[in-house]
Amino acid sequence: MTTPGWWPRRSRRVRGEDLVRSLYNEHGASLLAYATRLTNDRAAAEDIVQETLLRAWKHSDALTAEKGSVRGWLLTVARNIVTDRARARAVRPPEVAEVTESPSVERDHADQVVDSMAMLGALDSLSPEHREVLVEIYYKGRTVTEAAQALGIAAGTVKSRSYYALRALRAVMSGGKTGTEVPR
Repeated sequence: MTTPGWWPRRSRRVRGEDLVRSLYNEHGASLLAYATRLTNDRAAAEDIVQETLLRAWKHSDALTAEKGSVRGWLLTVARNIVTDRARARAVRPPEVAEVTESPSVERDHADQVVDSMAMLGALDSLSPEHREVLVEIYYKGRTVTEAAQALGIAAGTVKSRSYYALRALRAVMSGGKTGTEVPR
């Protein structure tokens, strides 16, 4: 009979899988709790417990009553594994995700100029009232209320003109009608 925390001298009865199972049953919960406290990561703690038990199996001759507490030995091994992993992460350069896609091509300034010219041409095809509303809201960044005050019209009128102006602008930009038929 053994006392808790001590492991009998290696014998034919306790070997291999039985040794690991017995160690896990007796010390697994405390090992997991200790490793979790050290790492703040349950998955990493489970890996550390597995590695600790693997080392106990490989070095079962160290698990004797003459050498001290088995639990103490296991906790020391777990702490050493955590330390080793932290040191390994510290000296290893950070991992960078492999980029399989080709780098995106920046839009050329010429494309922006062409888009601006197309937009100005489309705006010119709108009635002056609709153009004024879009300029106030989208180019000057004003709210509906601010645009209404600047233009001296009601907020509802700004909303209505904005709706019809955008509809006409879409038609012009997609090659449809000129936008002069938009209700005022």
